[in-house]
Amino acid sequence: MRTISVKAPAKINLTLDVLGKRPDGYHEVEMVMTTVDLADRLELTVLDSDEIRIQSEHAYVPNDHRNLAYRAAELLRERFNIQQGVEIVLDKQIPVAAGLAGGSSDAAATLRGMNELFSLNLSLEELAELGAEIGSDVSFCVIGGTAIARGRGEQLEMIPAPPPCYVVLGKPKLGVSTADVYRAVRMDEVDHPNTSAMVEAIRQKDFHGICENLGNSLESVTLKLHPEVNQIKETMRHCGAEGVLMSGSGPTVFALIEHEQKAHRVYNGLKGFCPEVFVVRILGKRH
Repeated sequence: MRTISVKAPAKINLTLDVLGKRPDGYHEVEMVMTTVDLADRLELTVLDSDEIRIQSEHAYVPNDHRNLAYRAAELLRERFNIQQGVEIVLDKQIPVAAGLAGGSSDAAATLRGMNELFSLNLSLEELAELGAEIGSDVSFCVIGGTAIARGRGEQLEMIPAPPPCYVVLGKPKLGVSTADVYRAVRMDEVDHPNTSAMVEAIRQKDFHGICENLGNSLESVTLKLHPEVNQIKETMRHCGAEGVLMSGSGPTVFALIEHEQKAHRVYNGLKGFCPEVFVVRILGKRH
């Protein structure tokens, strides 16, 4: 039995700009994404039987085609006529429906893992192209690092990693449907972040410039639907976090912090009312 282990890191959006509705029903976006050191772990094992098995102890992880890792395995098996099955044991550390691309990263890790397991010899770029067929964030998660993502998120321009810092993540006790949030977007009310200023701050390794240019067009939409997200933002700011923003369609909020002591102060400030809180580091590097 051949088995390999793959890491699936979470991502945060330093900017997320919604530019308009596309003819295919998706929204045109431009966003700056980077990976953080909070990750699911996947163990992939070749099966003799012709099936895909997903094993996870997490109550909210489906074990069928609703799971993006399942769909990734299915896509590669069909596309490359793989006769053997695969078992995917999923150790879930990234919160579910959190705006951190946990499901997309699991799919990306499955693509990378199966590429190795079945000796498909596909490049990361080829895997990213396949990932776009599964979900908008999967292409980015295949490659990792830091990138400007355009289109519906699948057109990537890689940029340098941001300067090292701590990231405190706080997720309230609720999940958010990305589709519901996008449906509630009113283009005439959208706040557009300054993507080029963010990219320049990252290139200059300017931590304060990064904090000043954080912006997410979906944040005001999610805050209307879930006011408790704002409580996390306010608490982070009150505890001294330099830059605070909701990631993706939410509901997770992240704080960028230069010093470890302050990161733990923000962590402790959230622990009382926020069920899932993490202190991690920015990764920002490619796989």
